[in-house]
Amino acid sequence: MPELSPRRRMLVLAICCMSLLIVSLDNTVLNVALPSMRSDLHASVSGMQWTIDAYTLVLAALLMLAGSTADRVGRKRTFQTGLVIFTVGSALCSVAPSLGALVGFRMVQAIGGSMLNPVAMSIITNTFTEPRERARAIGVWGGVVGISMAAGPIVGGVLVESIGWRSIFWINLPVGLAAVALTARFVPESRAPKPRRPDPIGQLLVIAVLGSLTYAIIEAPGHGWTSPLITVCAVIAVAGLIALIHYERRRTEPLIDVRFFHSAPFSGATVIAVSAFAALGGFLFMNTLYLQDIRGLSALQAGLWMLPMAFMCFVCAPLSGRLVGHGGPRLPLLLAGVTIGASGVLFAVFDAQSTNALLLTGYLLFGIGFGLVNAPITNTAVSGMPRSQAGVASAVASTSRQVGQSLGVAVIGAVLAAGAAGMSGAAGHKASAAAAAAFVDAARPAWWIIAGCGAVILLLGALTTGRWAQATTRHAAKLFEEGGPTGQTSASSSARA
Repeated sequence: MPELSPRRRMLVLAICCMSLLIVSLDNTVLNVALPSMRSDLHASVSGMQWTIDAYTLVLAALLMLAGSTADRVGRKRTFQTGLVIFTVGSALCSVAPSLGALVGFRMVQAIGGSMLNPVAMSIITNTFTEPRERARAIGVWGGVVGISMAAGPIVGGVLVESIGWRSIFWINLPVGLAAVALTARFVPESRAPKPRRPDPIGQLLVIAVLGSLTYAIIEAPGHGWTSPLITVCAVIAVAGLIALIHYERRRTEPLIDVRFFHSAPFSGATVIAVSAFAALGGFLFMNTLYLQDIRGLSALQAGLWMLPMAFMCFVCAPLSGRLVGHGGPRLPLLLAGVTIGASGVLFAVFDAQSTNALLLTGYLLFGIGFGLVNAPITNTAVSGMPRSQAGVASAVASTSRQVGQSLGVAVIGAVLAAGAAGMSGAAGHKASAAAAAAFVDAARPAWWIIAGCGAVILLLGALTTGRWAQATTRHAAKLFEEGGPTGQTSASSSARA
């Protein structure tokens, strides 16, 4: 990629952020619209889980393929293709006649979405080559997530109440089309000097593992955890994971390169991303149902209640980027772990739903934590690795996010479905005291899960940000420089041969 002027680099960053905005806004707006969609489409709680997880599953399964494809055929070309598919998918979602059609069209959206964020991050990594400048750019990137979280509940609430839930997909159309035109004009093309070869078997194994695991978790409350269908799905997930690890370790150019995981910060960032986004997915899903079905608030009122959380995310995301740029990822990760964990404990132990003050405090704490966690995840994933592998590295980090969000919605939705039979009151009508109590009791284990996610972030933030961890990153980068299959050096490979 040619050296760009500062003004051109900022323009490229802005265009890439447009793709993040429509993807992130789509998710936050969708959560506010869930009760209206459930009523209109006559869907169950598990049906609503699938409107979210069908998207995140396809996205997670294809992100690494999109990253390696972008490195091979061109990041600009892949990015533009993703924008077109995502925009078309959004238009289809807005006219979906049934829940099944909506889930299918969400999968079309996800195919396009898989070509957006990781590829955009790869473009940013190759545009901003100086580490501190890159950290600030990633801070801006994280700030866009905050903007989407702040604007999403309000925009979604207004659209759902004034026009209907179908209108939430319309907002992607003008932004997507504008991003396509601006990308064609201003974003330079770039490729990896030595891109990876396709790995269709690895790709199919990833799809089998993620799909069967998520299906088992979502559908288990209805079918029973020991039913033959759920048991078969669990066996497929375990067998697929074992086969994936065995197969990928034998490939010279695997879909999932274990050399990345020789870096403790990279491995830690992957697990932290799963934990943080599992907490986010469960938090949004649970509170959307609570505010509208149990408290009886409208979509707009529920959006206003979620605004403090989103606002703190918006404020803390760029602050986190600056902290990472000046002092590394340790401090924001520790603070994120403490605040996300504290939010979960506040609900699990002190029943934060019981008073408005505690509820607001819980939302503020979660917003602070999630705002702080994004920049160190992204920066750690791409820092210290060869720039030629930026697409794949950022795709692994993005995949971890989507896997986490899928698991968060699946697990916490399953906990609620199994423990609160009386929680499904009609949206817009305040539930009975018994239904509210049932929801709070059913949600308590879910809040402990979120608190546990915070504890994982805190622990790994402390363990993977010291000198030893940095040494492992240098070792991983050296493995890439020396070559060899999945982390073996050329010399060791030759010796074995």
